[in-house]
Amino acid sequence: MNNAHPNVGIVLPVLNEEGALPAMFEALRMLDPAPTHILFVDGGSGDQTCELIEQAGFKLLQTEKGRAVQINAGVVAIDAPLLCILHADTVPPRDIAAVIAETLSDPRIALASFTPLIKGPAKTRWFTTFHNWIKTWYAPLITRPHLFVRGVRLLFGDHAMFFRKADFLSIGGCTPSDAVMEEADLCVKFAALGKIKMVNRWVETSDRRIAAWGPLKANWIYFKVGILWAVGARKRMAKDYPDVR
Repeated sequence: MNNAHPNVGIVLPVLNEEGALPAMFEALRMLDPAPTHILFVDGGSGDQTCELIEQAGFKLLQTEKGRAVQINAGVVAIDAPLLCILHADTVPPRDIAAVIAETLSDPRIALASFTPLIKGPAKTRWFTTFHNWIKTWYAPLITRPHLFVRGVRLLFGDHAMFFRKADFLSIGGCTPSDAVMEEADLCVKFAALGKIKMVNRWVETSDRRIAAWGPLKANWIYFKVGILWAVGARKRMAKDYPDVR
């Protein structure tokens, strides 16, 4: 049995993720040390997502649809001082809890994440992986230059972002109306509290959007949605970033 880390919790916002859940359950059971709290937050799935979570023995909270709403509810409900937001199609490293605790032991760091490696059953998407990495730099340069000169990076959902629960609550959490790019707004808020860091450790994220759209279209959509966020076109973002399950 894996040791448990007393200070770390994982919140997983989910919606119609029955296909991704078996691999996620296996990954969560392999964590060592294990986080003391793992909470799935469902936003109204129409498939077997909730049934699979309960059958697997994990805790489940049900809320209204919307990642921002689900994340906020999960953070409030889970009883751990250090929290990670993990997507169902992103496989964490086995020592995720230890990395989170070590990184956040530095009081200067307010928000951090892992480095996503975009992979599918057949290949690793190195171009999109690189674009994802460099986007954390050019996105704030283009959209929030005053933060860029302070060294702020913009992190996104597939980065497995982590933070202190108290800090998340102090900045008001995610903007509930955000259907897309809620993580970017969090970065702007967290920047007022301290450094934002992407640690040099992989999390493996599904390439399902790239497989559905193709590499060029997928990277164009990622770029376009970022620009729409920057100019405040929030309603347009969700339209241009459809779900892929």
